[in-house]
Amino acid sequence: MRKFFKILGGWSICLGIISSTFFTSCVTVDTRKITYFQSADTLPYQVLPPITPQVTRIQPDDILAVTVSSLSEESNVVFNFPNINALSTTVFPAAAGGGAMTGRQPLGYLVDSTGAIEMPLVGKVKVLGLNLAQAGDSIKLRLLNYLKEPTVNVRYLNHKFTVIGEVNRPAVINLLDDHTSLPEALGMVGDLTIYGLRKNVMLIRTEKDKREVVRIDLTSRDFFNSPYYYLRNNDVIYVDVSKGKVTFTDQRVQQLQLIPIFTGIATTIVVILNLLK
Repeated sequence: MRKFFKILGGWSICLGIISSTFFTSCVTVDTRKITYFQSADTLPYQVLPPITPQVTRIQPDDILAVTVSSLSEESNVVFNFPNINALSTTVFPAAAGGGAMTGRQPLGYLVDSTGAIEMPLVGKVKVLGLNLAQAGDSIKLRLLNYLKEPTVNVRYLNHKFTVIGEVNRPAVINLLDDHTSLPEALGMVGDLTIYGLRKNVMLIRTEKDKREVVRIDLTSRDFFNSPYYYLRNNDVIYVDVSKGKVTFTDQRVQQLQLIPIFTGIATTIVVILNLLK
């Protein structure tokens, strides 16, 4: 009997060693792979050269939010009605396990095939080829015939960018103007996960018939001078996954496969002990 318990003790030690080997792991993280905007320059202060985003011009099929403010509240409601009234839409959240949820999307003013929008009282206003500030000034001139001291603010409603891959909250996000940068976009989706490849972020850009695929290294400070620092309409940002996550996932799968084996061994030992009582 004592011999049996010695054998059993030896098996227990072996099982403990095996379990600790398979179910625990030591991971060393190279901070150089996950630190943003690195530079060989160690100066505490550095002035970067200016970079100006490309100005987006209004095109047919754009949807504009035109917000009018004046001393007449009644008139403001008339002009802002398309921005307040909304269509019901269905949005599918990126979070795992999330179901469909109902949202509200403003109608806005649609730019027609001639490059004009049609507003109450004013009629058609040509905005083709203008930037947002110029479109606001053009609308304001037309509104002076009806309102006293109006102010006009114009924004895009259907411009967007998409962030997918190894980020915490993949999403499609409205692009309101030309000053949204790639770091800002990643902040909106909760940053990259620890497994996201910061040295190899893919940006896919489509403009008319031209499509570009650009590889961006976010660990280098040189990115601040990149022409892709600011986002454009319909940009897609894809963050690739590192081999570390694939390896980690494979190890977890293997560990899960071993659980029935360990369970069977433990059950056998318990049965033997019960028989020896």
